[in-house]
Amino acid sequence: MDSAGYVALGRHSGLMREMQVVANNIANMSTTGFRREGLAFAEHVARLEGEASLSMAHATARVVDLSQAGVVPTGGTFDFAIEGEGFFLVETPDGNRLTRAGSFTPNAAGELVTAEGFRLLDAGGAPVFVPPGASVALGEDGTLAADGAAIAQIGLWRPVDPLALRHQSGTLFDGGEVEPAEGGRLMQGHLEESNVNPVSEVARMIEVQRAYEMGQKFLEAEDARARAVIQVLGR
Repeated sequence: MDSAGYVALGRHSGLMREMQVVANNIANMSTTGFRREGLAFAEHVARLEGEASLSMAHATARVVDLSQAGVVPTGGTFDFAIEGEGFFLVETPDGNRLTRAGSFTPNAAGELVTAEGFRLLDAGGAPVFVPPGASVALGEDGTLAADGAAIAQIGLWRPVDPLALRHQSGTLFDGGEVEPAEGGRLMQGHLEESNVNPVSEVARMIEVQRAYEMGQKFLEAEDARARAVIQVLGR
């Protein structure tokens, strides 16, 4: 296969990955706290001896969209939404992870956990415990009170290096080393929606599909040209 074929295949590979990312965004457009992702395309230019330079497409880096999503009221005592910068910090078997999904429930020990059972951590990195049967209120600054007495301070966190943020699974992110985030406020009885715009995602899916089809036609034309050359030279 000549250079043109390799270039087309490299672009095809990137388009396939982008289609997977877009499809995942659409599948999670109703997932609480989900953050849409995009794919970053890069160009690799190689110098060839005695020939023109060769440009290859490379697309492996995923970009997380951290824009604010809509906040909807739920009335749930342990439904918390973040407005502004920051993430909740939860404890998982693989280490602490960041999330914007704020739907928690008390477990048998009275600790606030996610639907997967991951414990919510406070501003000091300790699990948040709620006394059973207490009336719980959350302040905008993260102060959690039970029957009018402060019991914990829910912290908002961010990666020390913003470029270190990596989507792990679902609504969880690995941020590496984290630090307290400033400027965000917490809302009780609310949840943040997904920040996926279904119209723009479907439009992007159509664009990617058309680009893939154009590339496929080019590869078919290149294959036909190569076959014709072989037939002529083989006579």
